[in-house]
Amino acid sequence: MDDAGFEAWYRREHPRLLASMVVVTGDLGAAMEATDESFARAFERWDRVGAMASPGGWTYRTALHVVRRRERRRRLELRLLGRIARADVAAPPEWSVEVFEALRALPPRQRTAVALRFVAGLPSTEVAVAMGVTEGTVASTLSDARARLALALADPPDIPLELSDG
Repeated sequence: MDDAGFEAWYRREHPRLLASMVVVTGDLGAAMEATDESFARAFERWDRVGAMASPGGWTYRTALHVVRRRERRRRLELRLLGRIARADVAAPPEWSVEVFEALRALPPRQRTAVALRFVAGLPSTEVAVAMGVTEGTVASTLSDARARLALALADPPDIPLELSDG
């Protein structure tokens, strides 16, 4: 089938798949997400999916996989939130406005590295995993961030409060 074939098939199948996923999930948002993801994947692979004996069956199976993956993630998040709620939660740092402004001015990557390393207290190895970079990149990023912060937070030169005419 070509793109026109996909469009006709989509218009015919979409309402039924969406209705089925609403019943499966009990949540219109989750059903829409699973349905849309399933049809997007079908479109990406339409040469193969359109030639199947049951493209609709493939799409339903894909939507159900999306629903299951979403549910597994939701349960994991709830479990992790339960652990966090029971753990001692550190108070937010009591930094001056100048420090927060200097942090906000950092590029996003440096700001993220600083937050994970010094606010969350993660070791560099975990910062690297969280950011999807190497430990060397974390070290370099933190070094660059420290240099920028040092410049931003350096004491201004002595400026007289009153200017004299002479």
